[in-house]
Amino acid sequence: MDEPITRRGSLARLGGLLAAAAGGSALFSEAAEGGNKAVETGAVQCVLTPELTEGPYYIAGEKLRRDIRDGHPGALLALRLTILDASTCKPIKGAAVDIWHADAAGNYSGFGGGAGSRTFLRGIQKTDTNGLAVFTTIYPGWYQGRAVHIHIKVHVGGSVVHTGQLFFSDALTQSVYKASPYAARGNPDTPNASDSIFVNGGKRSLLTVKKSGAGYVGAMAMGVHK
Repeated sequence: MDEPITRRGSLARLGGLLAAAAGGSALFSEAAEGGNKAVETGAVQCVLTPELTEGPYYIAGEKLRRDIRDGHPGALLALRLTILDASTCKPIKGAAVDIWHADAAGNYSGFGGGAGSRTFLRGIQKTDTNGLAVFTTIYPGWYQGRAVHIHIKVHVGGSVVHTGQLFFSDALTQSVYKASPYAARGNPDTPNASDSIFVNGGKRSLLTVKKSGAGYVGAMAMGVHK
């Protein structure tokens, strides 16, 4: 089980800022721009939240790619993350966003049941001029003692400026897990409120998720200290 670490917070989330992302990348860029204007006018402000542990399943030097599925089945998830400078709330271009998570069976590539591969559901994307990094993945599976989550690191200028985890609402997870391939395992044994990582800041790391066709779009704006 992952354990929380105590460090000075370096993540800011603009809740609900990018909900319009469900319409596609163009709408997402518009949402990001709208969010920047909201910050400038004072309608939205950055709120710092604690960093969360890297956990035991990190593998450095993963591939630079958008689609990280490697053929693993699951509900399609378009993950759209906007990286902002926490001191100004302006987008950071060229940040390397590094994510990894479990498959529908609860396995991580490179470990245990997923040891046959070191790449599935792992990847890195660079942010564009709007600070946006986009991944094509699946809704994560769960493993014993943990709520459903995605791990993330943000690198700026070769340095790690944020390590955290992204979470989903319990209600959404229960809905997604009614279908194959998740239904065979059922719902997680640990809801968010009982997760030792979530209770240390996860509420402010909940993704904004919208249905999009047969899949989902998950979005978050995150501020980091460069």
